[in-house]
Amino acid sequence: MSKLIHASICVSDIPKEVIKSHTNGKKYLAVDIWINDEEDKFGNNVSLNISQSKEDREAKTRKTYIGNGKTKFGFDEISKPAPTPTAPVNDDDFDDVPF
Repeated sequence: MSKLIHASICVSDIPKEVIKSHTNGKKYLAVDIWINDEEDKFGNNVSLNISQSKEDREAKTRKTYIGNGKTKFGFDEISKPAPTPTAPVNDDDFDDVPF
């Protein structure tokens, strides 16, 4: 099933040095997209930040948030917990009970 997130990115907050040139001549920015458990005061539950290197994460460098958004379509099943499977009860399991 398809899912839709509507988001906006603030391009003025993107440092030029994190934009990578590819051999195809195009420029790319690696981002992390988070679907949050709660909405902010504007109803947004999605946030975008520039992906960090392993070294940045280990150094606990502050993330650069560049946008936010909302889940729009196909996310109903995210909020529903998966059913917990239960094992069938067998009377033979209680044969050693002394009463």
